[in-house]
Amino acid sequence: MEIGLVGLPNAGKSTLFNALTKAGAPAADYPFTTIEPNIGVVTVPDPRLDALAEVFSPKKVVRTTMRFVDIAGLIKGASQGEGLGNQFLGHIRTVDAIAQVIRCFDAGVPRAAHQKGPLDDIETITTELALADLSGCEKREQKLGKTAKSGDKESRRLLEALKTLMGHLSEGRLASSVPEAKEFADLHLLTSKPLIFVANIDEDEFRSGDFQSAKPVLDHAKENGGDVLIVSAKIEAELSELDDEDAKVFREELGTQESGLDQLIRAAYHTLGLQSFLTAGPQECRAWTIRRGDTAVQAAGAIHTDFARGFIKAEVTPFDELVKAGSFSAAKDVGKLRLEGKDYIVKDGDVITFKFNV
Repeated sequence: MEIGLVGLPNAGKSTLFNALTKAGAPAADYPFTTIEPNIGVVTVPDPRLDALAEVFSPKKVVRTTMRFVDIAGLIKGASQGEGLGNQFLGHIRTVDAIAQVIRCFDAGVPRAAHQKGPLDDIETITTELALADLSGCEKREQKLGKTAKSGDKESRRLLEALKTLMGHLSEGRLASSVPEAKEFADLHLLTSKPLIFVANIDEDEFRSGDFQSAKPVLDHAKENGGDVLIVSAKIEAELSELDDEDAKVFREELGTQESGLDQLIRAAYHTLGLQSFLTAGPQECRAWTIRRGDTAVQAAGAIHTDFARGFIKAEVTPFDELVKAGSFSAAKDVGKLRLEGKDYIVKDGDVITFKFNV
């Protein structure tokens, strides 16, 4: 699971990236501090694993991970090669979701002449991504046009769908809002990727709990879709330098229980439609990431293809019931351990033991 941090220069991307991942990427108040994408891998916090570890005393606890990619700052004209141009856009194509870091502060770092505020930043990013997608669509249009002229009905149908999609993109709209975009998944359209908006506000405003500068971002996301979280990259940077206990005290003083990392991970899971199931025993307690709606056999395949191929049944116990009972056998005695077939829809927090035969 890979999340790309995208934003205009001086939006605070690299500062936030360093705070989230403690990766030590360079950060400064001038454009293109980030040239090659910086990558940080973080563990996904899951208190349920800690509770299971208390029950099973396993040899190891394995948490799932998430990759964050700090991508070079986007500028107006990137789709035509300005700034880092196509190099930047190519890095975005590889991620699963895009987190737009939107500057909602004014002091300290100068804005570019065309950067007038949060909504202008969002518009610039969206327009450049849409124009890049439009360029890719034009190449496909040429190919389809040739086969359509030969009388191929499927090519004609696809060509009409593509023209509808291109019309939307030319207006700076997201491919994700156009049903026809599903016909062209192989183009890996940038504007078809799930969006998360990260409103980066001034540290004094964050401390006050006012958040007025983030309101345009909140309103935009409400109207156009996309999860939003409000952070102060500077405060997150301060928190990242503290040990866990001091950071917890600091967050309590700020009136927040979650770190920016926890908020972003939660938003990513929601945006990408993900959930976790768990496995537990004396050897290992582990979290596995799957999509919401996945079946038991698909969950088995997340562990190993042999588990899916030779699937017999799944022994399923809800996390809270297993912890309450204290063991699988005790959970079975009180009727909380169920046998499920391959079509069972896995729920978040299910603790599963798979039976298979290869």
